[in-house]
Amino acid sequence: MKFTKFLLAAALMISGMAVHAQSEQAEFNHHWFLQLQGGANYNLDKAKFSKLLSPAAQIAVGYQFTPVWGLRLAANGWQAKGGFSNDETYKWKYITPALDVRFNIINAIAGYNPNRVFSMNLMLGGGANIGWDNDDNARTYGEYVINKTDDSYWDGTKVRFVGRGGLDLDFKLSKCVSLNIEAMANALSDKYNSRADNKHDIDLDWYFSGLVGLKIALSNPEKVIPVAIPVVVEEPAAPVQREQAKPQPAVTRAPEMQTEIFYYIRQTVIRDDQKAKLNNLISFLKQNPETKVAVTGYADVETGNPRINMMYSQGRAEGVAKALTEAGIDAARITVDAKGDTVQPFSENDKNRVSICIAK
Repeated sequence: MKFTKFLLAAALMISGMAVHAQSEQAEFNHHWFLQLQGGANYNLDKAKFSKLLSPAAQIAVGYQFTPVWGLRLAANGWQAKGGFSNDETYKWKYITPALDVRFNIINAIAGYNPNRVFSMNLMLGGGANIGWDNDDNARTYGEYVINKTDDSYWDGTKVRFVGRGGLDLDFKLSKCVSLNIEAMANALSDKYNSRADNKHDIDLDWYFSGLVGLKIALSNPEKVIPVAIPVVVEEPAAPVQREQAKPQPAVTRAPEMQTEIFYYIRQTVIRDDQKAKLNNLISFLKQNPETKVAVTGYADVETGNPRINMMYSQGRAEGVAKALTEAGIDAARITVDAKGDTVQPFSENDKNRVSICIAK
């Protein structure tokens, strides 16, 4: 019980590393996923632990309905081993197709965060264990241990119901790919290992799987809410009157525009959902060649430290300036500044990861 509490506390601490990274522009999107894993299988028996290890592999296809609940169809198998107290072993082949329910513990407690690096799932399910090629048992031990007339020995192909449960750990590598580590315990009816256990009231055989692989989202696991683009409104100047009260032509000030380009935490790359704003600014500057633009980068004060935040704010401002020059805007019309976290233009912390562009 203490270990379970420690594991959950550690998981929440790791997941909390990205608590400030959630953006109001991103929401969960239900999606299909694929898992490809390989590892080892351990069949609980009398021989030493190392003697009973054998290779295992798993492929699974699943659907994530909500940030918390998912369902998958998995096929696990390869080789299983049984053994005796003298460390003699025998092997057979198996495959276990099973249906598992996945419960995301981190999202259930801390809420959905598209930028969370670590996630932990509890899995419960059941299926069929299909075993075959058990001849190694009889060949190795003959009638000394196993008599084929004993109903504890099986040959041919044997199908048994299996119940299973375990943990699934995800370490995010990109938006659609994560490193996946899985530990699963499987319980079957007695005599799975060709021997009956008469010492316990509940006759069960157990095997355990440890697997490592990739989990791949087959569609975008996030959906982005469109961000409104500000409309530039030109303010006409009031007509200038001379003392002679002679009518004078109206003097119009050059139009002005302000654009805010927001970023994800620890990022200087312009987000896809912000590029429309940048294109709007480029169009404005091309339509008004007499205007100049001041680009100032900022960082939020609640993450990082002053030195790192100054680096991020500088990179954000320079990234916008580079995009403008690549679009044909003369560099002489662009000034770049960085404030780090010394100035917070917005009351909402996450919005202070921003480049503010003022053209006039």
